[in-house]
Amino acid sequence: MATVNEIGSFTYLGLIKRAYFPKRRRFIAPLSWLKLPSVQLRIQNPQRRNGFRLNSSVELDSFVTSDNDEEKGDEMSECFFEAIEELESMRREPSDVLGEMNERLSDREMQLVLVYFAQEGRDSWCALEVFEWLRKENRVDKETMELMVSIMCGWVEKLIGGKSDVGDVVDLLVDMDCVGLNPGFSMVEKVVSLYWDAGERDGAVAFVKEVLRRQIGGYSDANVDGHKPGPAGYLAWKMMEEGNYKDAVKLVIDIRDSGLKPELYSYLIAMTAVVKELNEFGKALRKLKGFARTGLVGELDLENLRLVEEYQADLLAEGVQLSNYLIREGGPSLFGVVHERLLAMYVCAGRGIEAERHLWQMKLAGKEVSGDLHDIVLAICASQNELGPISRLLTGMESSSSLQKKKTLSWLLRGYIKGGHLENAAETVIKMLDLGLYPDFLDRAALLQRLRRRIQQPGSLEAYLNLCKHLSDASLIGPCLVYLYIKKYRLWIIRTL
Repeated sequence: MATVNEIGSFTYLGLIKRAYFPKRRRFIAPLSWLKLPSVQLRIQNPQRRNGFRLNSSVELDSFVTSDNDEEKGDEMSECFFEAIEELESMRREPSDVLGEMNERLSDREMQLVLVYFAQEGRDSWCALEVFEWLRKENRVDKETMELMVSIMCGWVEKLIGGKSDVGDVVDLLVDMDCVGLNPGFSMVEKVVSLYWDAGERDGAVAFVKEVLRRQIGGYSDANVDGHKPGPAGYLAWKMMEEGNYKDAVKLVIDIRDSGLKPELYSYLIAMTAVVKELNEFGKALRKLKGFARTGLVGELDLENLRLVEEYQADLLAEGVQLSNYLIREGGPSLFGVVHERLLAMYVCAGRGIEAERHLWQMKLAGKEVSGDLHDIVLAICASQNELGPISRLLTGMESSSSLQKKKTLSWLLRGYIKGGHLENAAETVIKMLDLGLYPDFLDRAALLQRLRRRIQQPGSLEAYLNLCKHLSDASLIGPCLVYLYIKKYRLWIIRTL
């Protein structure tokens, strides 16, 4: 059994619509098996007529047969051979030839005509014209559509494998659209996947740019919030799948800066890539700082810290640039989703003031903000001791449930501890106790440990004693001795709680 590569793969022979038909090459050596992507053409009991050797059944995931089961084993009709000869001779238009034989050619024979002209060395355009005629005559069923889509995919793979110009691939898609081939998926995205799977990354980028330059594909931006895909967004998503977040951002911005107009959804994909890159960058930075604390690596010097800040600032600037494109080209209906992405960016970057601003703008745009996200922004602002944003974010907490109050104040406490604002953290714990809310054990222990380390600093002792007193009154710690050693005077100060 020979495969497509052994027989001679399908080819696309410069499909350009023309008013006349050049002389086609004659039928070449007979084939006994022909495999298409997800299509298999089997020859059973091959018959010869006028030099032709043709089959009596087609297997397309299942056997394709005529309407009557008893005809399964019959030979091809005389009309089938006549149709092949007429189409090969090119004396008349294919539509005229098939129109005369419409009632005499079965669906199976029509499919065989498609496969015949899809072979390498045949007139590929004739296969498209046959399909166009079948569509106009309402004779394209599910199996015929799958067969033609498989043929088209075979042609595309041949072009990509042969390093053909992306313009030829786009021409093929234009011809496909002209004959009314509309599969239940995006052929543009399919071609992007074929380029990607073949390792042709630059080819995929060039193809997307050519598609956008010619404005083909019929991509609508009316459903951006519902994630309407498109060529630029789909390729950016493929890059994100492999963790190439920075490349995805660069792709969309480069397309836009080159004068092309990517679909609006691609801006959202690129902004998501910025969020993911910032998140991964933050994880790597935290891991590096952990290694520095354990002595595995040295501390970051001023130059490295400057580079870290610049990289993060550049990412944020690209995200803002993408958001400006989206707002300018998409209008007010997209404000909510834009501010949602910007909020996520600034949260990942640890920018409290900017995150709080986009949180309120997101609410003003009618986009719901989850309680978890609200509390995370509060914690970031607390870590930076931003009193104004903290006060605004705590507005309305008094009317919330006890469970929600504890959750919000716990995030506030953790933010203060992370930022080193221990006196504020101690006040937060006391406020929680006054409200009858008990902080989590790990939060209490972390705060007490940090305060003990700073007990000799001005104000820390009073904060520590006051916190221990309230925790003891709430039975969260037992009676203890608080002591202080003043080295200069060799003096121990001990106090019992």
